[in-house]
Amino acid sequence: MTVSIQAIDSAPGAVIKDVDVARLDDATWHEIYQAFLQYGVLVFPGQNDLDDAGQGNFAERFGNIEKLGPKQKGGTTQFSNTKPDGSLAQPGEYQYELIHGNEGWHTDSTYMPLASKAAMLFAIVVPPEAGETGFADMRAAWDALDSATQHKLEGLSAYHSLYYSQKDANYPFTTDNVYGFHDKGAPLRPLIKTHPETGRQSIYTGRHAYGIPGMAPDESEQLLSKLLDEACRPPRTYVHQWQTGDLVVWDNRCMMHSAFPYDPQYPRILRATRIAGEEETELAPTFPDERAAAFNPTSSNESSPAK
Repeated sequence: MTVSIQAIDSAPGAVIKDVDVARLDDATWHEIYQAFLQYGVLVFPGQNDLDDAGQGNFAERFGNIEKLGPKQKGGTTQFSNTKPDGSLAQPGEYQYELIHGNEGWHTDSTYMPLASKAAMLFAIVVPPEAGETGFADMRAAWDALDSATQHKLEGLSAYHSLYYSQKDANYPFTTDNVYGFHDKGAPLRPLIKTHPETGRQSIYTGRHAYGIPGMAPDESEQLLSKLLDEACRPPRTYVHQWQTGDLVVWDNRCMMHSAFPYDPQYPRILRATRIAGEEETELAPTFPDERAAAFNPTSSNESSPAK
């Protein structure tokens, strides 16, 4: 099978054409995976026949599929503003707040003990305008830092919490195990990550990160905000404008992403799959999550160190 791999101009990522991701031979898969490691984000347009099973099978080539919630089937779940009765979630409603909380730069599942290795989204229904997804190359962001800043960041870590990030987005969150399994405490993760396969360093923070040990809360927040703001700028970013049938896959170990706003009067349905990281490199020690306790006084988040 001949595969067309074309780098995206002046932005991270590549577009891959002339391939059916549900039917790959081993040689084609190897070529795609090498492109995944090189570019960080891959766009597969025109995958119109991709169903739940096909997406799940493709995802399993990357590793173990992460469970996102009770409605997951075939390794996939839907990120949608459409309710079961066909109506659309509106501001102030739980479903709306879960979806729009993702309108901030982040890496998937860093608020869970085992962070995500990779993720993919498939466009089923998209609004007529807006609703894009942005991607930012944290390898390039690290390379752009001066040596003094790099030295300052080495050895620093931050806690990660979905309670913190949702509250910061004005969407206070309570434990329910619907959206990932975020109630295992707050993982403590280094600000700088070395990619386990390529060896490249990258910034590893995002909207879930807070509370750098050894820093005052205000100092920590200022550093994390400044770092994230400066990292997620062109030419290190790619904004994908969705078309029905698009499949986008990215490496959570070196890329951040963010949903972009759209008019809530239009439906937007993306089929999602996350691939769990390997325990040797993505499992982090967790500690009592003070943010969770603040929103869930009866919850218990005991320390759960990495195994």
